[in-house]
Amino acid sequence: MNNEELQAWYEFNEETIQALKDDGSDISQPHTIEHHFASKDFDILEKAAVDVFKAGFEVTDAEELMLDDGGTVFCFDAVIEKKLDLTAFNKDTQTLVALADKHQVHYDGWGTYYVGDDAIEYNDDDGEYDLDED
Repeated sequence: MNNEELQAWYEFNEETIQALKDDGSDISQPHTIEHHFASKDFDILEKAAVDVFKAGFEVTDAEELMLDDGGTVFCFDAVIEKKLDLTAFNKDTQTLVALADKHQVHYDGWGTYYVGDDAIEYNDDDGEYDLDED
């Protein structure tokens, strides 16, 4: 990835963190961050996942997804708990983009969930959202 593309990810990091702050997400608390990777080749994606794990991230099982054009793609998430610190996010982005480039897989950015007293929590046990309305 060239410097211009990496700079675009840095801008994405800054804008996304600011949007979370503006929405009232509790920045003093760690957030679950999910970085997204994809490839049409499962074997290549698996090798990337090993390196991402070695870099200190939890790695989810790969999933196969059907694309709108009928093709398929494999994907996994690299998960880490951390506070919304721009410098740390940019460092992680640089590391993960370099690993994606090394293995010729697609890095598709990251996402997280709102953290706060008024957050809606997902209950994995029953597949429902818990609306904690006092």
